[in-house]
Amino acid sequence: MTLPIAMLGMDITGQARTGTGKTLAFGVPLLQRIVSPGDPAYSDLVAPGKPQALVVVPTRELALQVSGDLKLAAGRSGVRLVTIYGGRAYDPQIDTLRRGVEIVVGTPGRLLDLADQGHLDLSHVKILILDEADEMLDLGFLPDVEKLIGLTPDNRQTMLFSATMPAEVVSLSRRYMRQPTNIRAEAPHETATVPQTVQHVFRAHARDKLELVARVLQAEGRRLTMIFCQTKRTAQQLADDLDDRGFAAAAVHGDLSQGAREQALRAFRTGKVDVLVATDVAARGIDVDGVTHVINYQCPDDAKAYLHRIGRTGRAGASGVAVTLVDWDDLHRWSLINRELGLSFDEPVETYSTSEHLYDVLGIPTDATGVLPPEKRTRAGLGAEQIEDLGERVRGRGATRRDRAPSGEQPRARKRRRQPRGDHRSVESRSAAPAPAGDNDAGHAAPSATANTAEASPSRKPRSRRRRRLRGGTAVSDETGS
Repeated sequence: MTLPIAMLGMDITGQARTGTGKTLAFGVPLLQRIVSPGDPAYSDLVAPGKPQALVVVPTRELALQVSGDLKLAAGRSGVRLVTIYGGRAYDPQIDTLRRGVEIVVGTPGRLLDLADQGHLDLSHVKILILDEADEMLDLGFLPDVEKLIGLTPDNRQTMLFSATMPAEVVSLSRRYMRQPTNIRAEAPHETATVPQTVQHVFRAHARDKLELVARVLQAEGRRLTMIFCQTKRTAQQLADDLDDRGFAAAAVHGDLSQGAREQALRAFRTGKVDVLVATDVAARGIDVDGVTHVINYQCPDDAKAYLHRIGRTGRAGASGVAVTLVDWDDLHRWSLINRELGLSFDEPVETYSTSEHLYDVLGIPTDATGVLPPEKRTRAGLGAEQIEDLGERVRGRGATRRDRAPSGEQPRARKRRRQPRGDHRSVESRSAAPAPAGDNDAGHAAPSATANTAEASPSRKPRSRRRRRLRGGTAVSDETGS
């Protein structure tokens, strides 16, 4: 539906369910209209090597995915593309821009940084793509997006794509687009969820969720699985717990360095790990072939988050299974999601890791326990995927258990030394304390502190404190005796 209109250079607002191919809906017209270095018309450009197309996405993972899809679609056309996002060193991105590119894909923050520094020139962009606009709204990126739009020519072609169209996104399209054609790739009677995804909703106890998930991961036909959590701490803890139980699991969340996040995604895509535990933002828009199960370990905030979570499976016509675990405290929130999406799970069935209906509906072997048997541990694991040095700054947070110092080693972080009780010396006197033996400039053994004191003031004796003797509350001198 998009291709014939986009090829004419018209502005478009596109809305469709997740997993229906929005990337190629704008990617194919974009690549068709780009003039590459091998094209005879390339030398006629006003500024050869300056970006001709800009694709703005909300998250780093989505930037990598869109770039990969565009490179695959470009084939051997010679189109040059750069992916710009935070967490990586600036220099390689700047060097690529200096050599010349036709397409820039990136996140708003880093794009603005490079534009402000004069390394990214957007004055020759003729195609602007805003992907996942509703997510950029949720993350507070719309002001940055508006600044980026202001750096592009007014006569550009603009295409905005989003799974939902809140009022703020509609207002954005009216301000910056020229009579856009609205394309909605679904009929009014169609449900918001993908029919190929079988949904299960269980009311589960928080202390039993880990045992329950460990059994779901042993269901028949399960391949790659994504598990969603509300917080970064929960995601990392769950990944570590599943790893202890024999599952090849990895985590993706905001507290991890960019190198660690990309390592986990590569391991997941290549099958070295088959369980990816993620938060909503980190996993936004991730498209991986072969994801058969999605597990909502914690209830999502709203219907939109639920749709994006379960949309990681059942993509491009494939079938999938979505399992949602609702705690007692989240029943009201789930009832709102259920009502908005028109689902049939008004009263989720109370379910435990030992419930028979859990084994029946998901095809879990009856002998399955909370630990994966050794003979089924066939995945290489996260350690088999090398972590790439991105030249990023060392971050103080987000170290996984694999990054921590082994037992018996002291952590590298400096700790403030606590002054011992009774040490009432001033800062100057403490800083002037003698160095330990062998550490002085001359290389000779330093004399002890006692020797130094004696040499500095040989006639000085330590002052002793005399206790006052009292008798009936009156001081008694030593001469009077007792």
